[in-house]
Amino acid sequence: MPVKIRLQRHGKKAAAFFHIVIADGRAPRDGKFIEKIGTYNPTTNPATILIDSDKALTWLNNGAQPTDTCRAILSYKGILYRNHLQGGVTKGALTQEQADAKFAKWVSEKDAKVEGKVSKLDNAKKDAYKKRMTAEAEAKAAKAAKIEAKNTPPPAAVEETAAPEAEAPATPEAEA
Repeated sequence: MPVKIRLQRHGKKAAAFFHIVIADGRAPRDGKFIEKIGTYNPTTNPATILIDSDKALTWLNNGAQPTDTCRAILSYKGILYRNHLQGGVTKGALTQEQADAKFAKWVSEKDAKVEGKVSKLDNAKKDAYKKRMTAEAEAKAAKAAKIEAKNTPPPAAVEETAAPEAEAPATPEAEA
């Protein structure tokens, strides 16, 4: 029975969500599976991957073959690297402590990269918001200036209305 580590699609039409499963290679994509070992949500940035690395490692050691996408996911989460280090331990090239130290170093570097990406995306989002707000404030000020210019009468009209008012009080005094 050829066992595969593959994705099982769930979610709406434009919002895919995947389960990472162990399944018989002959079973349909969304059909029967042996075990669910994680989830993958590509709609978030960066993609959300929750996987039980011990189960995945066990299945890899038992001969399960990941599909191309699952291989990329396993590599991203460090499971393939851990499997590689375990191979070195079984051959005697490394001790378990050396393998654990290498893996811990790799995980810390990977976490730093992911945190850097998240903070970069956060900063870009904040900068875009600030730009939108300044552009909106400028547009609002320009609109207010247009409205003010439209509502204020021209200077010639102001002088004409002021002149008759000045003459009006003068005439009753002249008559008196």
